[in-house]
Amino acid sequence: MIDDEKIIEMFFVRSEQGIRELDVKYGKICHNLSYNIVNSRQDAEECVNDAYLGVWNTIPPTRPNPLLSYIAKIVRNLSLKSYWRKEADKRSGLYTIALQEIEDCIADLRTVEDEIEARELARIIETFLDTLTAANRVIFMRRYWFADSYKDIAEFVGLSEKNVSVRLTRIREKMKQYLVGKGVLM
Repeated sequence: MIDDEKIIEMFFVRSEQGIRELDVKYGKICHNLSYNIVNSRQDAEECVNDAYLGVWNTIPPTRPNPLLSYIAKIVRNLSLKSYWRKEADKRSGLYTIALQEIEDCIADLRTVEDEIEARELARIIETFLDTLTAANRVIFMRRYWFADSYKDIAEFVGLSEKNVSVRLTRIREKMKQYLVGKGVLM
């Protein structure tokens, strides 16, 4: 498999082979991430294709490192936009369920008055994640960033679904207490 730097170089010389290589290397991850959010193969395909166009339009001048994080962030943001546009009124998607689980632990971002407060909250949550074990951090991120199901997380980390569920409950409670301690929640 071709390395990230070679893929980025293909983008810099405007070779469409760069998009094909990006898809070969990271396409499955991108499609799964998008599908976990939008819950539609067609919508996920559209989001991933839009993400590839986004990468094409931003490289150059950007030289992302690591490339996977760069493309995953674009896919996730486009998928979230699609999700909220199509599913917000229904409140039935899998991602909504994951958001409902964690909403008691974080402040409602719609009430955050400006970008500075949102960045500060993100910084505090990142600091909280640093307090978790590597295994619990993976479980948390798989659920709330990748929107994986309990079953998928359990298979990924080699635990039972019940164990994943219990760990996530404990992590959310620990995060809630951490945020109270930091003055984010009352």
